[in-house]
Amino acid sequence: MKAYHIHPDITQAETLPSSFYRSKTVFDELVEKVFAKTWQFVGDTSLLSLNQQVHPFHFLEFGLEEPMLLTNDKGKISCISNVCTHRGNILCHDPCKSRQITCSYHGRRFDLQGEFQHMPQFKEAQDFPRAADNLHRFPLKQWGPWLFAGLDDSMDFQSVIDAMDNKVGFLPLLEFKEDKSRNKDYLVNTHWALYSDNYLEGFHIPFVHDSLNEALDYGKYETVLYPHCNLQVGHSAGGEHVFDLPVGHEDFGKQISAYYFWIFPNIMFNFYPWGCSINIVKPVALNRTKVSFHTYVYDESKLDTGAGATLDKVEREDEFVVEGVFKGMSSRVYQTGRFSPKMERGVHHFQGLLASFLAK
Repeated sequence: MKAYHIHPDITQAETLPSSFYRSKTVFDELVEKVFAKTWQFVGDTSLLSLNQQVHPFHFLEFGLEEPMLLTNDKGKISCISNVCTHRGNILCHDPCKSRQITCSYHGRRFDLQGEFQHMPQFKEAQDFPRAADNLHRFPLKQWGPWLFAGLDDSMDFQSVIDAMDNKVGFLPLLEFKEDKSRNKDYLVNTHWALYSDNYLEGFHIPFVHDSLNEALDYGKYETVLYPHCNLQVGHSAGGEHVFDLPVGHEDFGKQISAYYFWIFPNIMFNFYPWGCSINIVKPVALNRTKVSFHTYVYDESKLDTGAGATLDKVEREDEFVVEGVFKGMSSRVYQTGRFSPKMERGVHHFQGLLASFLAK
């Protein structure tokens, strides 16, 4: 596969070429070299609010689809493989309560932390059980009420949590409750990375989002970069619908309407004075992306105000643009573009990470 390179100096850099977004080979490589080496949002601790609860899920819907299982063993939450170590059967199909995990195929049994317990008709087996007969344990991180899992821990996710906590840790995160009536899935006819490109810059706001542009002060829009995440800070245009920042906060005295956190490669945490909208970008196919919105509220009195209002309208406007960009990637004459050094630092950062992960 062709090697990709993004010049580290944004004033000299060119964007990824259009062929990047048209190649099925590159799409498959992104799944294996990017998504398999990073972390995914799982949900929140309400999935396991009771002792002995188990919750099956797949790591990266439509992509890797690795079967995983969350378990609560006396308050200890674990993420283990949902595949029996005997013959590969799926162990748990639905959320439930159970004191142990038993395979419905041949009766192999594990405790809630994945340790092998019993297997019928195996007395004659030599060198059994082995460590490989335990269920594989996957890395799991918790921040506030939210859970994140990885296939491995090669990417430092704690530094991502620390960066977010530094900005919004003053909020009562454990009081955030999911409002499932506001959750929504969107299917977008574009490459998943183009959707992320669009999210990572406020450059387009005055041209695409009239209502959002009225709420934000475009001249004060800023982007902060971290190793595997970045932050866009939305300042209020009118000084209303803003965070009540505590004394000592590094942004104290500023009129902040929104903190938009992006976690490489496909997770967005959008914090508003009313709560948080979490957006997960899922690579369905080369030309198809599913975006799942999860809404967490802690102050209902501020819902549908400021930068956090009309989220569905903003999403539809973004979809129109990114679908147009994907069509443009088929042009015979367009190859690459340049980055705005002031407004597209987040896009440059993202594309640099993609090129770096693909080169490993």
